[in-house]
Amino acid sequence: MRLWSLHPQYLDSKGLVALWREALLAQAVLSGLTRGYTHHPQLERFREQPDPRTTIAAYLRDVAREAGRRGYRFDETKITADGDAGQIALSSGQLHYEWQHLLSKLIVRDPRRHASYDKIETPVPHPLFAVVSGPVAPWERNDSQAVRSSR
Repeated sequence: MRLWSLHPQYLDSKGLVALWREALLAQAVLSGLTRGYTHHPQLERFREQPDPRTTIAAYLRDVAREAGRRGYRFDETKITADGDAGQIALSSGQLHYEWQHLLSKLIVRDPRRHASYDKIETPVPHPLFAVVSGPVAPWERNDSQAVRSSR
């Protein structure tokens, strides 16, 4: 499960569809509707919010908005909570880590999209997140030690 902190505008079509599916799974987990993924580290920052279900719903709405901008029709009736969620702090180290992770995927899946991002040093985060200075998030489990130690 990867719930990108990056703005969904950067994802290729395969990544955007995968994000939608994974965020719907996260919504089910946060609603207590599954037995799997209940301890997944990507969910920690949502669980820390006053209302995790509203927070994941806000996340999903922004993913659906990006999909609509591209002409996709994601079924927004699958979003089960209403209301506004405040922003979640996102460390600059985490944003940078995810940007590098996405670029490594895009160079293989969508070289053209990858090339168009060549000049971007600091990507825009998903609208749910507000960037603050800091290292890679402690819940990040993928080869982040090297990135953490370089910051």
